[in-house]
Amino acid sequence: MDIEELQTFVEVADAGGISSAALRLGVAKSIVSRRLLRLEAELGVQLLSRSTRGAALTEAGATFRDHAARVCAEMDAAREAILPAGDLRGRLRVAAPLSFGPTHFAPILAEMARRHPQLHIQARYSDRFVDLIAEGYDCAIRVGYLQDSGLIARRIGRIHGKLVASPDYVKAHGSPETPEELGAHQALMQGTEAWQLMDGDRIITVHPQGRFKSDNGTALVAAATAGLGIAYLPDWLTHEHLASGALVPVMTRHPPPPAGAYVIRPPGQHPARKIRVLTELLVEYCDRSPHLAGAAPV
Repeated sequence: MDIEELQTFVEVADAGGISSAALRLGVAKSIVSRRLLRLEAELGVQLLSRSTRGAALTEAGATFRDHAARVCAEMDAAREAILPAGDLRGRLRVAAPLSFGPTHFAPILAEMARRHPQLHIQARYSDRFVDLIAEGYDCAIRVGYLQDSGLIARRIGRIHGKLVASPDYVKAHGSPETPEELGAHQALMQGTEAWQLMDGDRIITVHPQGRFKSDNGTALVAAATAGLGIAYLPDWLTHEHLASGALVPVMTRHPPPPAGAYVIRPPGQHPARKIRVLTELLVEYCDRSPHLAGAAPV
């Protein structure tokens, strides 16, 4: 039984369709279909029920999927164990934030690919939180405050941020001094998120309101410099605008608490060596970065 066929079947089962699996694997849909047909012919059972809407597991397929996934995981671990010390191979799929990833994390991924010629890296940059398990990612780099989940996180750095607005906005609407006053102002947000602020040693939560929302931090910077409201943004996005005077800090008596940068992976007993190597490279980068403090272990 071909291990590629098993891996392809697991990808199709997890992705819910041949097209999505082909995209994950980086091969043509016809190749995926041929591998599935060969596997079903060898087993003598139908594993997938195909339709124009995708591919659903049959009862036999659902049972076989878990066994196939364990075999693939054991094979990956075996291949890793016999590689020369330090060598990496296979595929690493990483999700990273669009606002920060291409400028800060992309060079780390490129360096990792340079050091390990047998490793295939696929990176996706988006400010939305991708579902690692459903979308087939090995890990994600995330910044901000983590939501409760079953995922495993390793902090690689600490991020500082500020509430900022343009001088024109402050001149027209004033500058809030307390969390209560913030409710009377236009907030520039990613969605319906809550903002955390420091009140001495105590963290308080506010629920701002506003008419401009975007899932991208750079877009929120543009809205803030245009005078549309107050934004809660990390220093790496605003430091140049603060230096030029295009933005000014507000609510300085109630700063946000430090957030974090993390490597997130699906639950499992041990992370793959390629994820461990990436994490250590990112920790080294964060230690040198002017916008990310050193990573205390969590």
